[in-house]
Amino acid sequence: MHYVSVEALTKSFGIKPLFENISFHVEEGDKIALVARNGSGKSTLLRILAGREVADSGTSWINKEVTVALFEQDPVFDEKGSILDNIFYHNHPVINAIREFEAISEEGDPEKLSDAIVKMDDLGAWDFDAKVKQILGKLNIHHLNQPVNTLSGGQRKRVALAKTLIDIGFDHKHVLLIMDEPTNHLDIEMVEWLENYLDQQNVTLLLVTHDRYFLDAVSNEIWEIDGSDLFVYKGDYENYIEKKAARQESDAASIEKARNTYRKELEWMRKQPKARTTKSKSRQDNFYKVEAKAKQRLEDAQLQLSMKMNRLGGKVIELKKVYKSFGDKQIMKGFDYTFKKGERIGVVGKNGAGKSTFLNMLQGLEPADSGKINIGETVIFGNYSQQGLVIKEDVRVIEFVKNIAESFPLASGGALSAAQFLQLFLFPPEQQYTYISKLSGGEKRRLHLLSILFRNPNFLILDEPTNDLDLPTLGVLENFLSEYPGCLLIVSHDRYFMDRLVDHLFVFEGDGVIRDFPGNYSQYRLWLKDKEEEDKTDTKTTKQEEKAAPVKEAEKKKMSYNEKREFEQLQKDIARLEKEKQTVTEQMNSGSLPFDQLQQLSVRISEITDQLDEKELRWLELSEFSA
Repeated sequence: MHYVSVEALTKSFGIKPLFENISFHVEEGDKIALVARNGSGKSTLLRILAGREVADSGTSWINKEVTVALFEQDPVFDEKGSILDNIFYHNHPVINAIREFEAISEEGDPEKLSDAIVKMDDLGAWDFDAKVKQILGKLNIHHLNQPVNTLSGGQRKRVALAKTLIDIGFDHKHVLLIMDEPTNHLDIEMVEWLENYLDQQNVTLLLVTHDRYFLDAVSNEIWEIDGSDLFVYKGDYENYIEKKAARQESDAASIEKARNTYRKELEWMRKQPKARTTKSKSRQDNFYKVEAKAKQRLEDAQLQLSMKMNRLGGKVIELKKVYKSFGDKQIMKGFDYTFKKGERIGVVGKNGAGKSTFLNMLQGLEPADSGKINIGETVIFGNYSQQGLVIKEDVRVIEFVKNIAESFPLASGGALSAAQFLQLFLFPPEQQYTYISKLSGGEKRRLHLLSILFRNPNFLILDEPTNDLDLPTLGVLENFLSEYPGCLLIVSHDRYFMDRLVDHLFVFEGDGVIRDFPGNYSQYRLWLKDKEEEDKTDTKTTKQEEKAAPVKEAEKKKMSYNEKREFEQLQKDIARLEKEKQTVTEQMNSGSLPFDQLQQLSVRISEITDQLDEKELRWLELSEFSA
């Protein structure tokens, strides 16, 4: 089924074209990732398709049978409403019933809850309610009566994501799901869950993401906006990198050819008299086309930079028996560690596990409850926090950087000027005199990162550095950090970024436990999966051994009086449990129970099965004895 047709679409901001005369089609089942530099119009294109913005020219058509769901970087809410009101905003009997049921569940009124359950039964709303509960649970959204204007930025993004996912799961046959950076503010477990969820949903997908593992998991086609044009690449991220490199090589050859032609044509133009014939006029027009091609610049996002870092002494940071907690919640419990020169450590764990607190404690911004944190005298921290860029007044980009330093020292003995350093981080000369307030969100993040690196720290702390950064900028950053000689501490949900840069992990497991894992994130996940399989196998073996152990001993004797009574009681217990199991199974298959009762019954039937196994095994043991 044909979903979207776009012909000759153009959009500009002022004199700057975002994209010009781009055309494309979206078919049912397409899963497309859109990539480009910040400020190239990715979000604008998504908003045009969703009907939130209007193009300067061109046409966009969306099939009337298709429902468009848009997840934006800056979600819009009814600020006076609760989480519940914002998520369940459709005026539909099923949605209204679920909203009412969830609200009453929070209040805990038994009489109202009974009426709400009856209404859910009548409308057959339990299947959809189960899906809603899964989404809310996986995204760690609770307290549904909380007003959205009291939520943090990360909580707002997760609520908006839940709202979008619930919306596409409700009564829509044909859905075009448009997502702008959906993995921001999600921990790694949430990102992995979202990958699986989107893979299972029957939706057509168009998304912007900087997470390359996520991109590969949910999409099979990559579109790139580059130089106002749209390029299409079938396949995964690796294929995109290969094909783009080939295209750039071809473009470079074409430009070089144009330059040679341009030199010849320029010589001819200068020799011609002012009065031109029709033939020479045609050649003159062609000259300007060649000139434009010859002067085209191919901007290479690769950064080769050998920095002259401030010297790091023998003592870096020592942590001795460090304890930290907030109320009953323990962050660190007797943590010991000595940092060494050039270490590259990733910090992972669930949201709220204490990762940011740990980073603040290292820098002396947060005190420890007990223990010692000794900082070496030569340590100069560079802290890239989630807070973002803070400026006292609006200034131009180049002025902001020059206020930090006029130049950046290189290991070779030379230096880069502020303007040269800006250009290496994808701020071309014409953009360096733009006011910071005019930059996009991603460009401000890039400038913030640049300003941290320009201070030349020798202990770099990056807290979610990849949020809102585009793929070209990430390539620049990764190349820079791969050559960075100082200590590196990274908190990130971007698994590709972590795998490429870190040597080992601090895993915040909860209850104050921090595991030092020797490997990157993908290696940790494989280890975790193997450990879970081993634990399951060990548990199963132990149970079997415990059940089998008494048999040999029992075979050596005849059934005593007490064992006869036990044997008779076992027969009664087995009959009773089998009857209860049948009743519970029928209740679960009725389709009329709320989700929480289904969960309780599921737990109970598991308990019954275990008890039956145990009692039947004991019955078999006793039945082999002679009376």
